Amino acid sequence: MENEPDHENVEQSLCAKTTEEELNKSFSLEASLSKFSYIDLDKELEFKNDLIDDKEFDIPQVDTPPTLESILNETDDEDESFVLEDPTLLNIDTIDSHSYDTSSVASSDSGDRTNLKRKKRLPDSFSLHGSVMRHSLLKGISAQIVSAADKVDAGLPTAIAVSSLIAVGTAHGLALIFDQNQALRLCLGSTSVGGQYGAISALSINNDCSRLLCGFAKGQITMWDLASGKLLRSITDAHPPGTAILHIKFTDDPTLAICNDSGGSVFELTFKRVMGVRTCESRCLFSGSKGEVCCIEPLHSKPDLKDHPITQFSLLAMASLTKILVIGLKPSLKVWMTFPYGRMDPSSVPLLAWHFVAAHNSVNPMLAFCRGDVVHFLLVKRDESGAIHVTKQKHLHLYYDLINFTWMNSRTVVLLDSAEKLHVIDRQTQEELETVEISEVQLVYNSSHFKSLATGGNVSQALALVGEKACYQSISSYGGQIFYLGTKSVYVMMLRSWRERVDHLLKQDCLTEALALAWSFHEGKAKAVVGLSGDASKRKAVVADRMVEILFHYTDRALKKCPDQGKIQVMEQHFQDMVPVIVDYCLLLQRKDLLFSQMYDKLSENSVAKGVFLECLEPYILSDKLVGITPQVMKDLLVHFQDKKLMENVEALIVHMDITSLDIQQVVLMCWENHLYDAMIYVYNRGMNEFISPMEKLFKVIAPPLNAGKTLTDEQVVMGNKLLVYISCCLAGRAYPLGDIPEDLVPLVKNQVFEFLIRLHSAEASPEEEIYPYVRTLLHFDTREFLNVLALTFEDFKNDKQAVEYQQRIVDILLKVMVENSDFTPSQVGCLFTFLARQLAKPDNTLFVNRTLFDQVLEFLCSPDDDSRHSERQQVLLELLQAGGIVQFEESRLIHMAEKAEFYQICEFMYEREHQYDKIIDCYLRDPLREEEVFNYIHNILSIPGHSAEEKQSVWQKAMDHIEGYADTQKPFLDRVCGLRELVSLKPCKAAELVATHFSEQIETVINKLENQLLLFKFLRSLLDPREGIHVNQELLQISPCITEQFIELLCQFSPTQVIETLQVLEGYRLEETIQITQKYQLHEVTAYLLEKKGDVHGAFSIMLKRLQSKLQEITHQGETTREDPSLKDVEETTVETIALCQRNSHNLNQQQREALWFPLLEAMMAPQKLSSSATPHLHSEALKSLTMQVLNSMAAFIALPSILQRILQDPVYGKGKLGEIQGLILGMLDTFNYEQTLLETTTSLLNQDLHWSLCNLRASITKGLNPKQDYCSICLQQYKRRQETADEIIVFSCGHLYHSFCLQNKECTIEIEGQTRWTCYKCSSSYKAGKLSENSSEVKKGRITPSQATSEPVLDPQQIQAFDRLCRLYRGSSRLALLTELSQSRGSESYRPFSGSQSGPASHSIFQNENFQLQLIPPPVTED
Repeated sequence: MENEPDHENVEQSLCAKTTEEELNKSFSLEASLSKFSYIDLDKELEFKNDLIDDKEFDIPQVDTPPTLESILNETDDEDESFVLEDPTLLNIDTIDSHSYDTSSVASSDSGDRTNLKRKKRLPDSFSLHGSVMRHSLLKGISAQIVSAADKVDAGLPTAIAVSSLIAVGTAHGLALIFDQNQALRLCLGSTSVGGQYGAISALSINNDCSRLLCGFAKGQITMWDLASGKLLRSITDAHPPGTAILHIKFTDDPTLAICNDSGGSVFELTFKRVMGVRTCESRCLFSGSKGEVCCIEPLHSKPDLKDHPITQFSLLAMASLTKILVIGLKPSLKVWMTFPYGRMDPSSVPLLAWHFVAAHNSVNPMLAFCRGDVVHFLLVKRDESGAIHVTKQKHLHLYYDLINFTWMNSRTVVLLDSAEKLHVIDRQTQEELETVEISEVQLVYNSSHFKSLATGGNVSQALALVGEKACYQSISSYGGQIFYLGTKSVYVMMLRSWRERVDHLLKQDCLTEALALAWSFHEGKAKAVVGLSGDASKRKAVVADRMVEILFHYTDRALKKCPDQGKIQVMEQHFQDMVPVIVDYCLLLQRKDLLFSQMYDKLSENSVAKGVFLECLEPYILSDKLVGITPQVMKDLLVHFQDKKLMENVEALIVHMDITSLDIQQVVLMCWENHLYDAMIYVYNRGMNEFISPMEKLFKVIAPPLNAGKTLTDEQVVMGNKLLVYISCCLAGRAYPLGDIPEDLVPLVKNQVFEFLIRLHSAEASPEEEIYPYVRTLLHFDTREFLNVLALTFEDFKNDKQAVEYQQRIVDILLKVMVENSDFTPSQVGCLFTFLARQLAKPDNTLFVNRTLFDQVLEFLCSPDDDSRHSERQQVLLELLQAGGIVQFEESRLIHMAEKAEFYQICEFMYEREHQYDKIIDCYLRDPLREEEVFNYIHNILSIPGHSAEEKQSVWQKAMDHIEGYADTQKPFLDRVCGLRELVSLKPCKAAELVATHFSEQIETVINKLENQLLLFKFLRSLLDPREGIHVNQELLQISPCITEQFIELLCQFSPTQVIETLQVLEGYRLEETIQITQKYQLHEVTAYLLEKKGDVHGAFSIMLKRLQSKLQEITHQGETTREDPSLKDVEETTVETIALCQRNSHNLNQQQREALWFPLLEAMMAPQKLSSSATPHLHSEALKSLTMQVLNSMAAFIALPSILQRILQDPVYGKGKLGEIQGLILGMLDTFNYEQTLLETTTSLLNQDLHWSLCNLRASITKGLNPKQDYCSICLQQYKRRQETADEIIVFSCGHLYHSFCLQNKECTIEIEGQTRWTCYKCSSSYKAGKLSENSSEVKKGRITPSQATSEPVLDPQQIQAFDRLCRLYRGSSRLALLTELSQSRGSESYRPFSGSQSGPASHSIFQNENFQLQLIPPPVTED
């Protein structure tokens, strides 16, 4: 075994400048390249086990795999013997998963490439991976191919095979053999033999490059000695005559070869030499009569893998038009796997390719097979028992059809699509690395051999269809290279080395992309890597050196291409685009030395570039990813940001840098002048280990205004907050503003801070300064936060003697400062004692506080002399009690003080401790801020579990007592509710909800207790009116009608205008009693509404008519001088309401009853006009005429026009010559009649046109000939011509689907209609599962495409129904009839309907309100003939 070559040197040899040198070196390193994939496997096993994709699905094994004979003898109608139990793993349609070796088109989407579902195209990956492939023209071979065609009539090239030699077959039977220098070494055969045998259709070279097999278009096979150029064998009887050789392949055994002819058969050729005579024995492995094989691929193993256990089986993969077979030729013929295709384009080319890959710590062969746009990968293993197992790997979905598949290595594959584009794919991530257009190759296709044109074209239609795109013999791979045979040229493709890919980007001036690609090589994330060897550290070092070179070049380019002229913003943008790249990659490579020396020196030549460089460092410093900055860069960085007035950035940078190398005093001065307090504290702490000086500086600023009682400025408040946080950090052992104080300094810092805080006087103190100035200042600044800082500090203290002394000392100082001074607010004093209460309540408490101090605080907070800050005092006392301070007080005295001070929350707190929940109700009711919360409190006590029955009963009784609001004045103080507002008056809605929920059985009692009628009305409205929003089930309440009627009566008193609206939503009242109530209060409209609801239409009309007549009489007797009369508006409203009443009920009345309604209304409206003379018209005559016209227009819809005119003329007033006064009314009625007549005629015309159009198109649809979409059955996928059974008929549906009648019967797609068998389309009925069977059925055309006799039935048969449905779908949208009906309803509903609340209006389901409504202003569409 040879030593492993250096991959980088190998790749460099492949990247030579000239094509001749490159091919020469490629062949001279044949052994190395042939070993490449095995070396790659070893590297994957050693370094990349984590990248192996383990998402695999095991193919289930069977006890006895089928033999080849059993597969050859099986019929097409049977299922495969060995398939996946779950076909969905290979995207096989579970309905049509049968496989058939047919000579017909067997795809559901035959040839229609546009119908194939495609995944979205992947984005362009050039910027991610650079140029992965390098392609070159082999000029020497290409020139000699053209020369041979011209000079010796060799014909065009037809096939190519590559090993250490290159063999090219021609159309006139010659085989041209070239060596590694592209020199023509042999010319085998002759044109005379070519005239007899035809074109060379297949070539194969054995492993040791000593023999060449040539297959011919007319079926002959020849074997040549490549050393001497002698013809060793001429085989004419290895397969049936009249068929072309499609494939011929040597196996690893030089005496064994496989051939595949255009009949679809596969033969095994065994070469023997007996007594000097060379012979060839042929054995049929697969017969084309049972399915045409169009692709074969034996498993070839490299010399390094010759001892692999799988090689002893001599595996052969075969692809027919419907299935994949993997068989073993040795030790005996055996089928190891059969695998059916799913649905695919019948014109797509089956492809097979073997490759050894590393998976699960072992090297095993993987078979890639595809047809169409999905590539499947099968991993083949041999177990200890000697059996072969096949596991399914993750398949690859594409957006194009493949015509070639080639392995470059175990991770990278190269695909060629039907548009002659190469796609380089990473197999494990399925990422497309590059796309290359190779149409310039003018690839040779093998179509003529698949059609067997040389022997008369006696092949199946399906095989000829596949052959349209077949290029099996035009592409050959060897040693990591792919050779493409064109009509006049040979091209070679290979993977570029990593260095060449980077350099390729550099040549295109894509420096950023080159750096990104190089970094992916450095991190081991790049794809299709060639030329990097050694361990990870060695590979990183090699790539890093190259990246440094690119960075130097990038820096020079950035400075050189800087625009010399123009605005400063242009220069800044230029460097902002380029300098961050330099900084990023230097830091990624951990080359700070390079960044801060050479790179910084170069960029400092340009001031703009220098500034951008310094700004790029900021995010790395703030994220603590950049430490160890040189002093010069650090100084330049601070100066730059200071010059740009970015002081906040300066502060953020300082607290993340090691500033010990800078001038500390200068930095402190800069921070103080620019108010950078965080940075100043950081410099003092880190630079000088000084923790007290920053405190003194800040105290000097905030103490004077606080002592003087002045309000602090915003700047001083910020300083005070920072001071508190700083003190907290120091006492907790944390550095400010981030990090931790060194452990050895923590105790020292704590002691220094405590000693500083408890100083009796500050340094340089004035005589007027009070004692303990620092504690006093912090308490004045923010008492609560300062005490929180102390509380946190006390938590960290250990119980040693010094800690106890410190705590007691601070507590004593706090008490002395705050209790002995009156300048602290109650809230501040309360905070102190809350803090003390929490400390005293701790189980390990060691503090001592005099209890009398707590009594003094209680007196101070509950002082009745001072009413100021009442809520603040109460809240402070409550916090004190909740913090544990209650143990410091006597409870009875505390309650007494709280009652006296009206601290109701304190009382509630105390009562809750004693479970006196009923007294808490009084606390809520007496507290004006919380009185409305009493309802939720009562509800929670009565409904939430956890309270005893006695407690709930006391609360229930207390609530009942407060419903009316009067209590016993003899009870204790808080039980008396003298002057207390009752619950109902407090919030009637809440009170009603509370009563309905918890006092439903006492509703009548509650109502009887409520003597205030207005209060009772509000309560009942909240209880009964569903619009009030209380969530109560009215059925569970079981309220008697008397209560409802009592509410209605109260409603008539207090809100008569809302009675009708309320009655429309109210339930549970009796009509007769309610009518009596409304009559009592003379609410005529309400009485009319109730009578109408009762069914007494004439009674309701009489009331409305009387009301109208009284209104008309009022305006009739008014003086003429009145200009503004509100009664006219009342007349209009009453008239509209009366018209609406008549319209609502006229539909249910006969003609006589209608006239009894409308004519009295008309007479009432015309009566005032009779009284007024024409000479002196009434003031409101025009308005009354308009109303009369409205009545006439409304009644015209229910009363015949002659009847109306006759009634008018019968009037004694108008019958004697006063018709001129009503001339306008009569003319208006005639205009309305003319309009409606025109509307009727137009509507009738439109409907007749629509009916004519629909019937014409329906007749055209049902008499139209049926055009099938395909020529095969949609169930079995077989051509309709194939079956020869006389009883089997062809069923064609109007939807275009075609079936065999037997297939439809098996799917139960027949129905009986009136004794006649009807068929239903299987696919359509499956698509519309929820639809009716009759809607999917259609009349069929039976027999051999001859229509059956149609029956003349008066009703539509299923075919006509289906045609009509298609017609309806064609003309989408609402019909004209629907539009006209909607318009007429809308026009008729314009009248006012005040009493129709329970009825939905006509527009409630309007088609115009539909969001999909579109008004089509074009004629109906015309169907195609």
